[in-house]
Amino acid sequence: MNDTPLAAIILAAGKGTRMKSDLHKVLHPLAGKPMLGHLIDAVQSLGAVRTVIVTGAGRQQVAAFATPLGLEVAVQAEQLGTAHAVSQAQSALAGFEGDVLILYGDVPLVSSETMARMVARLHAPDAPAVVVLGFRPADTLRYGRIIADQGRILKMVEHKDASAAERAETLCNSGLMAVRASDAWRLLDRVGNENAAGEYYLPDIVMLAGEEGRHSAVIETDADEVAGVNSRAELADVEAIWQKRRRARAMEEGASLLVPETVWFSWDTVIGRDVTIGQNVVFGPGVKVADKVTIHAFCHIEDASVGSGAIIGPYARLRPGADIGENAHVGNFVEIKKARLGQGAKANHLTYIGDADVGAGTNIGAGTITCNYDGFGKYRTQIGERAFIGSNSALVAPVSIGDGAIVAAGSVVTNNVPADALAVARGAQTNRDGWALRFRERSRKG
Repeated sequence: MNDTPLAAIILAAGKGTRMKSDLHKVLHPLAGKPMLGHLIDAVQSLGAVRTVIVTGAGRQQVAAFATPLGLEVAVQAEQLGTAHAVSQAQSALAGFEGDVLILYGDVPLVSSETMARMVARLHAPDAPAVVVLGFRPADTLRYGRIIADQGRILKMVEHKDASAAERAETLCNSGLMAVRASDAWRLLDRVGNENAAGEYYLPDIVMLAGEEGRHSAVIETDADEVAGVNSRAELADVEAIWQKRRRARAMEEGASLLVPETVWFSWDTVIGRDVTIGQNVVFGPGVKVADKVTIHAFCHIEDASVGSGAIIGPYARLRPGADIGENAHVGNFVEIKKARLGQGAKANHLTYIGDADVGAGTNIGAGTITCNYDGFGKYRTQIGERAFIGSNSALVAPVSIGDGAIVAAGSVVTNNVPADALAVARGAQTNRDGWALRFRERSRKG
């Protein structure tokens, strides 16, 4: 990248009617993060000093997301075309002198590397007036076409205005551009709406620059990177593209995915080396997995950390705040929430551990529950190191189990247990000899 200041204009003024949603289209999640957020991350990674979101219907939702991030929001009150939409950002960028990237909020997969290539081409020795990002889709029918010669644009035309010969061209316009601010506003002021749709088309600035004797350039990317989202089905398609790329990256970085297409990552999932992930594992936002972890099939993990060498699942659920220590075991049908399992601790079967601290080397028996909620408040359970909690025990918080203590199976513990003590909190067993035999005999006679 050169030292020229960079700004971005992200167009998000479409009504998104095909989404059939009360949520603004660009705020629909992709890998757990709004589509708009993915673009913002890419732009900020390039060091953009200004970012303006141009929105229309649903502007309050967009502003609520963008403003806390320090971004500016401009409004396109009437949808009069893409050139008109970009021009609405002019006042927000008043006084800005530098390069401007023009992006679309519903085209979320564009990488910072591709954006950097666009800007670099703008500063190539031949100094094009505009750089356009092109692609070659399998189906070209609905896209505007780019007629180019060795990367120099000869003509750009919208599909509905294109001739049969122009429609035969396979190089299509993604709509994404890079342009100098000094050129952008001047060219936009000259754009007219004498076309089939009666709209102000952004690609017209390329032809207007040509009338001034200046050329524009096109660089290409793959169709997946500029896939747009206008419906729920297209959102699912883009999600599939993102997930496929993320799985490939995980494996490149040293993780084994036993059935890759069934593993779903979040936008911020961190996976270490020599991690093995079984089928149908879902990572929600905020997950960090250290090296040499095994995650068996059908686990759901969100906002949790897993220490090196730990074994998770199958069928385990780690909810927000779960912190699994090194070499700890969380087995089948175990749920952990806002709880810490120390190094080597084990909860292997049918257990709920919520709002708790479990010490290193402690064993939690099957069916154990930390009773953390009384209908009004949440309370913590403290379990020391090397303790043993027998199966089918209920630990009624707030309660503390000392280091090395044993809780007998089937106990309901309501008081603290000292270190190295045995707690038995269950009714006394009585046996009545012969009672069962007499009961069966009476039943058969009756």
